[in-house]
Amino acid sequence: MTAALTFQNLTLGYGRHPAVHHLETEISEGSLTAVVGPNGAGKSTLLKGVTRVLAPLEGQVSLGTIKRDDIAYLPQQSDIDRSFPITVVDMVAMGLWREIGPLGRMNQHHRSRIAAAISAVGLEGFEDRPIGSLSGGQMQRALFARLLLQDARLVLLDEPFTAIDVRTTADLLGVVRRWHGEGRTVVAVLHDFETVRAHFPRTLMLARELVAHGPTDQVLTAENQFRARQMCEACAGPPHVCGRVAA
Repeated sequence: MTAALTFQNLTLGYGRHPAVHHLETEISEGSLTAVVGPNGAGKSTLLKGVTRVLAPLEGQVSLGTIKRDDIAYLPQQSDIDRSFPITVVDMVAMGLWREIGPLGRMNQHHRSRIAAAISAVGLEGFEDRPIGSLSGGQMQRALFARLLLQDARLVLLDEPFTAIDVRTTADLLGVVRRWHGEGRTVVAVLHDFETVRAHFPRTLMLARELVAHGPTDQVLTAENQFRARQMCEACAGPPHVCGRVAA
């Protein structure tokens, strides 16, 4: 299968301190992949490397046939400034930025698409609400509506279901399945293994280095989880042994 993402000896970090070490693997186009691992495993860092928020310390990320502006990225909610004085409809409309530009005017077709995206995530009636007044689940619905408008081939989600209610999680998983059914590539950082097993056919397990990558039932084994914890704990030691544990 054609690779949507290829990681070639990829090392990412902050300053000169690596958070992802020498990653070598690829993610196929049209796949639905969960990225899992212990806290501090480099999962969010990996998504930032794909979007070029972080430049590689070593190696590279290759995008295959996907263009850089054809990536939609949802960061963790804690990274989003909810004090900014805009309404739900204004924030969702930002998903059309690449299409209409910063000074472009929206026509009726654009407004219809915005309304359809808001409806698709179950937020009808919230259009004029300030985003600062939304609950965590409502905010996540609005962010997913913005992603829908971006119409991207590669969708990156960083902990999209954290601290939201069960109904919202189920509804947004429906959006993810829709993207997958349309042939888009979806990569999501997740902590809940039950959600991963139920909805994500493929899993990439990180512990700063690659632990395993493949069909979810073959990756989420007790052995791999134990090894991932060992590898992350090793990173508390000297840098030259970080991530290195006995097989």
